[in-house]
Amino acid sequence: MSPTSRTRIAAMDEERCAGCCAGRPGDGVNRRTLLLGAGIAALAGSAAHADDGDDPNAVAPPKADDLLIQATGGDAGKPIGVDAFTTPNTLIQAWAKDPKTGVVRNLSRLNRILLVKIDPAGMDDATRARSVNGVVAYSDFCVHAGCWIETYHAQENVIICHCHSSLYDPRHGAEVTGGPAKGPLAALSLKLVDGHFVAAAPFVGHLGIIT
Repeated sequence: MSPTSRTRIAAMDEERCAGCCAGRPGDGVNRRTLLLGAGIAALAGSAAHADDGDDPNAVAPPKADDLLIQATGGDAGKPIGVDAFTTPNTLIQAWAKDPKTGVVRNLSRLNRILLVKIDPAGMDDATRARSVNGVVAYSDFCVHAGCWIETYHAQENVIICHCHSSLYDPRHGAEVTGGPAKGPLAALSLKLVDGHFVAAAPFVGHLGIIT
């Protein structure tokens, strides 16, 4: 990435992500499981737990054969198909849905997923093996401070967390290429079922903050 691009990214308004660690209205996350403040730091070494009355399956991380559905916007709740990537810079935020029970696994911040489409020719072997139709999936939970990630720049081949300008390369297992993050995003293998993206296996890698 060029110095000019890094400067532009670092200068972006951090208010864009100011509310990401507190959740947003309609984001589908139960506020009892947001684990804010000091609690969110504990995610570096522990998983989220359900409160009394929460469905433990909705807190459980994505599993093999879970259907991926839109997490945000007007299409929230709809399955994500191969036609969802309308522009090169499209980044889709998703939840996993158990196809047998219909439970959406959206009661833990650690469970949200991001999907981007990239040229398979530029992927390393491990990333290519986890991808399908050029689409790769990673945890949407930034390992630096737990913010949700919202931006992909196709020209720069970089996923950007605007909270503190952490940069991840989706072609190489979301390895860190800039900013304060200290490790890659967890990766999710994909497959297609009836034209929709489905988890092929659980997350691989560290879920949560890396200190």
